[in-house]
Amino acid sequence: MPPTRPPTATWCRRAKIGIPSFVVTLAAFLGFQGVVLILLKEGTNISIQDQTILAIANNNLSPAIGWVLLAFCVAAYAAIQIRQNHNRGRRGLTTAPPALLAVRIGGLAVLGALAVHTLNQERSRNVIVDSLKGVPIVVPVIAVLLVAGTFLLQRTSFGLHIYAVGGNAEAARRAGINVAAIRISAFVICSSLAAVGGVIAASRGNSVDPNTGGSNVLLLAVGAAVIGGTSLFGGRGRVVDAVLGGMVVAVIQNGMGLMGYSSGVKYAVTGSVLLLAAGVDALSRRRAVQR
Repeated sequence: MPPTRPPTATWCRRAKIGIPSFVVTLAAFLGFQGVVLILLKEGTNISIQDQTILAIANNNLSPAIGWVLLAFCVAAYAAIQIRQNHNRGRRGLTTAPPALLAVRIGGLAVLGALAVHTLNQERSRNVIVDSLKGVPIVVPVIAVLLVAGTFLLQRTSFGLHIYAVGGNAEAARRAGINVAAIRISAFVICSSLAAVGGVIAASRGNSVDPNTGGSNVLLLAVGAAVIGGTSLFGGRGRVVDAVLGGMVVAVIQNGMGLMGYSSGVKYAVTGSVLLLAAGVDALSRRRAVQR
């Protein structure tokens, strides 16, 4: 009996053979949907009992912890900006004026204070039944992933190698970068983040059923990245842009739903925004090549 292929076999085939990433993603999506149906016996709904999992998307931090978290984030951002400016000055590079640093730090503090103050207000329609105030727990979770991803991509050689492979794999190979290893590592990271997203989705729904993670989730995830500015041609994009793109998609889906628009209108608007973002990306690529 031949040995079973390890889970990384799919990533290796993509990296070695050259199958388009989207095709592998779609194939894995369909395959795992089948696995979910088998595990759930074609339609069983499994309720989640773990309070830690349920708290991720349903509970909030206390107002005091929200303010402490904001102070920590502002202090950390200020320390990073000041240190970077100091290091540039030691190397003889151009540094940002102190006034500009103050504006950056102050802007973050003001925006954060407004957000925390708004979230600390009571949002429940019936306080006796349930109190709903404070920063949602999922917000710091996403913030940690955002900071870690941004640091990895923009402050490490591994991140620069990812951009290089995405922009021009052949040029990256000639520069001595192990293209296959970078691609496999990127797929592992993306799969891990997808798993985190699955846990948050299950926490939000309080259960797991055959529709969890299915339907249009994959297309909306890709659309959020493209709308945020991630290039379908590779080599360009930031984690924060993907988060902003996800916020745009969420505003369209939730906002238009609250305004009473049908699902057809929401899909049409989302598709139009996605097509516009992809068109802008293609035009910017063409202009860059012409120059």
